[in-house]
Amino acid sequence: MHFRFLKFLIPFIIFAGSIRSFHSHGWAIALPLLFAWVLIPLLEIFFKPDPSNMTAAEEEIAKKDKGYDILLYLVVLFQYWALYEFLYSMKYDSLTWLETAGRIWVMGLLCGVFGINVGHELGHRVNKFEQALAKTLLLTSLYMHFFTEHNKGHHKRVATPEDPSSARYGEPVYLFYFRTIIFSYSSAWHIANDEMKKKGKFVFTFYNEMVQFTFIQIAFIAAIFYFFGWLVTVYFIAAAAIGALLLETVNYIEHYGLQRKATGAGNYERAMPEHSWNSDHVIGRIMLFELSRHSDHHYLASKKYQVLRHHDNSPQMPTGYPGMMILSLIPPAWFYVMNRKIKKIKQMSLQQ
Repeated sequence: MHFRFLKFLIPFIIFAGSIRSFHSHGWAIALPLLFAWVLIPLLEIFFKPDPSNMTAAEEEIAKKDKGYDILLYLVVLFQYWALYEFLYSMKYDSLTWLETAGRIWVMGLLCGVFGINVGHELGHRVNKFEQALAKTLLLTSLYMHFFTEHNKGHHKRVATPEDPSSARYGEPVYLFYFRTIIFSYSSAWHIANDEMKKKGKFVFTFYNEMVQFTFIQIAFIAAIFYFFGWLVTVYFIAAAAIGALLLETVNYIEHYGLQRKATGAGNYERAMPEHSWNSDHVIGRIMLFELSRHSDHHYLASKKYQVLRHHDNSPQMPTGYPGMMILSLIPPAWFYVMNRKIKKIKQMSLQQ
């Protein structure tokens, strides 16, 4: 038997630490945050990236290995368990304002790393069961519209001026947040409404995916309000917002400054590995279920996470996703590092 999939049990450390945080006080609450934003970025400075790929035979075995899928299904159960522990503890524990903020940030970490990231992976699957699991995970971050816009919008328009999720050269992440959050949500409505029109149905009907998502999310918030009260509901919404910002920070670093060439009015060359920033840093790859091999994901979006490959022509990040996310929050430092890399890429392109 092959047990390569077991390495993806490592991210569950964050679940364990988070649930402990929801029953802790003082500095112990921050342990998952220190693990994610201090320990991992530091380790990735010292561990070299691994660009190696599976052989064709290994890839075929990995594709058929259900262990990789079962781990994603387990994430759904753990995410809702952690959310319940968060809501219950916030209602009944006596906390300082700092402890309250700490627990909200920990839940926000779960919303981003598991709610949206694993929801993203399952959202690319073709069977309805896995797509339903994707939507269930996205619900914990109140970001269900991501399912519509990402699959039917972002993947078509990636690395073009029309894509709200692709960061432009010289655009600070804080301005990017406003643009991507507003226009991605608007885009999801346009996509869903157009689908209704093509089917000859009325736009504001429950067949409309975005109408469904809106009612489900309102009902979910209402249930939390009913069982846990208004203050805990505010805490949950704050955690979901943090999860959304983590996602959008990832979107920012994944395509910053990269553009596909226009081939005509509204048309662009095919999305290739060189249109997404890639990271082969091993720890980040494992913790994010190979999300950082993003170049191959956009090249062939149907690929499962365990068989994503390194491409020699994909632009490489200087460190893993956690470190790059931190760097992006300091725009002068980000521009100093990344703009120089983009200029080198353009120079190499002109020489070819």
